[in-house]
Amino acid sequence: MALFDLFRKKDSSNTGELFSFRTDIHSHILPGVDDGAPDVETTVTLVRGLYDLGFRKCIATPHIIGDLYRNTPETIAAALAKAQAAVAAAGIPMEISAAAEYMLDDHFMQLLNTGTPLLTLHKNILLTEFSYSIAPANIEELAFNILTNGYLPVLAHPERYPYFHQRMEDYNRLDELGFRLQVNLLSLTGYYGKAPAKAAAYILNEGLASLVGTDMHHQRHLDALKHPEHRAIFQRYLGHRKFNELDDILD
Repeated sequence: MALFDLFRKKDSSNTGELFSFRTDIHSHILPGVDDGAPDVETTVTLVRGLYDLGFRKCIATPHIIGDLYRNTPETIAAALAKAQAAVAAAGIPMEISAAAEYMLDDHFMQLLNTGTPLLTLHKNILLTEFSYSIAPANIEELAFNILTNGYLPVLAHPERYPYFHQRMEDYNRLDELGFRLQVNLLSLTGYYGKAPAKAAAYILNEGLASLVGTDMHHQRHLDALKHPEHRAIFQRYLGHRKFNELDDILD
């Protein structure tokens, strides 16, 4: 029996066995719009994998980065329609919607300051990201501008930004500024390295994370999420805590 078949039989019948939540709020499964799924065939494979892991709803979050992926509501809607049709044709009962993951760059600020409607996870909840290489010089101003424009910012995978690793208290400061923090599930396993794993554990242990996500891009991510050795890690840090309840974040 293949490892994939063994895992699938254990988890497809009990959606709460691996994770206690059923919605993935961060993924790159839409075809051909960023560095995630390149085509609908890959989309179907990744969605089927998410379904086998117990997820029943997936919010796709394509990158919007000014100098790389200038996605718009129109390009994302077109890719979403292709994904939904392909997944339905494959007989996978997964609910798929789309938002976006906004790099907090000059392009984002232009969209924000001109009142362009932004794609949100739910109501006014906005998924954002920082550059991996350079810390924003104006985090306080960024948070203020986003909040005063009526959005609630979620910072994607803060544990992966290396400039925070020497000062864990910076995660507490982000929370104080109004950012909700979203940890990547694979960060807990050491997939991205020891420092992100340590930071992810800190964020969860401090109760700073109200959201977690797969950040699914490709088959390697899916294989790592399914790895039997990672089950105990997910249970240790996530247990039966509530995550990804988007309405609760607004309370």
